Amino acid sequence: MFKVIKNRLEQGYRTSKYPKETINLYKRFRGLPKVDRNCSEDLVQRCAAACPQEAIDSATRQIDLGRCVFCGLCETLSEGLFVSFTQDFEMGTAQRQDLFTQGDLPALAEHSQKHFKKLFGRSLQLRQISAGGCNACEADTNVLNTPFFDLSRFGIQFVASPRHADGIHVTGPITKNMRQATLSTYEAVPSPKVVIASGACAISGGPFFGSDEIVGDLNSLIPVDLYIPGCPPHPLTTLHALLNYFK
Repeated sequence: MFKVIKNRLEQGYRTSKYPKETINLYKRFRGLPKVDRNCSEDLVQRCAAACPQEAIDSATRQIDLGRCVFCGLCETLSEGLFVSFTQDFEMGTAQRQDLFTQGDLPALAEHSQKHFKKLFGRSLQLRQISAGGCNACEADTNVLNTPFFDLSRFGIQFVASPRHADGIHVTGPITKNMRQATLSTYEAVPSPKVVIASGACAISGGPFFGSDEIVGDLNSLIPVDLYIPGCPPHPLTTLHALLNYFK
C-alpha cells in the first residue's frame, strides 16, 4: 500500500488537460492536409497519379480524407508545394462529403445531431466492433482508456455488450466474414443509437478498397452518424470527434 502511495506521489498528475488546454503533437505527426489551389497542374497530376489510395481528385484539387492513409507521398513529391500536412488532429465530420477537402472542415459541433445530446446527456456507452482491421485503429482507441486521456472522465465508455450500448464504433474494412456480425451487433443496440466509422478502412475500405472480400464503406451497410478519418486515427482525433459530436 505504501509503495502505491509513494509511486503516486512520484508520478504526480499525468492526465491531459485537453480540451481545456491545447496539445502540441510531435513535429512528425501528419494531421489535416492543406492544399495549395494555385499549384501547377502538372504537379497536381503527378501527385494524383502516385497516390496509392486514389485519394486525390486532380480536377477539384481535393483530398478525400476518407481514403487518405496519411502516407505523406503527395507532400514529398510536391515538396510541400501542392500538399502540406498540418498538425491539426481535429478531423471528425458528420457528413461523408465533408471529408473531401482542400484543408477546411466544417465545425463538427454545428453539424452534430442535437437530439443525441439531449438523449445521452453526459453519458455515452459504445460497443467496439473490429471488423477485420489490422488492429492499429483498435490499439489507438484503447489508448483513450489510459491515465493520460482518461476517457471515462467525460462519461464515455466502451462496454462489452451491445445491449448496454448507445451505439457502435466500427473499425476495419468490414470483411465478408464480419458483415453479419456487424449487422447483428447493430441490431442488438437499443434505439435510438449512433454509428461511428473510425479509420480509412471503415469509411472507404482503406488500403483494401475495391476488394470483393470486403464491404469497405460502412455507410453502404448501415447509416453512419460520425466519421473519424485516419490510418489509424490519432487518439486525440477520436477524442475530439466524440466530445464535439456528443457532449
